[in-house]
Amino acid sequence: MRRFIRDYFILALVSGTIIALDQWTKFIIRQNLALGESWMPLEWLAPYARIVHWYNRGVAFGLFQNGGDWFAILAIVIALGIIYFYPRVPAEDWALRTAMGLQLGGAVGNLIDRLTVGHVTDFISVGTFPVFNIADSSITIGVLVLILGVWLQERREKQAKMQQDGGEEHPSENVNFSKANE
Repeated sequence: MRRFIRDYFILALVSGTIIALDQWTKFIIRQNLALGESWMPLEWLAPYARIVHWYNRGVAFGLFQNGGDWFAILAIVIALGIIYFYPRVPAEDWALRTAMGLQLGGAVGNLIDRLTVGHVTDFISVGTFPVFNIADSSITIGVLVLILGVWLQERREKQAKMQQDGGEEHPSENVNFSKANE
């Protein structure tokens, strides 16, 4: 029971931080910039990055516009799935746990927008890339952390197998073709 509470505390801490930061930044944007208005905190960044009040009814980075209701349902299903499976992930699998927390925070952050204002508020504009927000970034970083974690896990398993085999390669993996041509 203690581990169960600790697990959910960590998930709530990670996702709650993302949700709070996401909602706080979106609130500031909605209160201070009209739709389409830009703000340049550092003028020399103007060609590369800017803050712009925008919204979308699609998913991350403006994809699949006008699917808001379906994406709200999908976000709820994803959030419930993460909440259900999170304590079943081994504590040692930090990458999957971190990815799940980031993805939960991002999904819920954008879900709150869909339910309260009818669309997702976006405001980070970098170059010609579609405008995005903290929640979108969190989901994307969660996917990258997950990919990194899978890669590291596969690498550890491969190294463990090599050590188990005595550190030697299997003869079938180390064929010398030069002698076959003599």
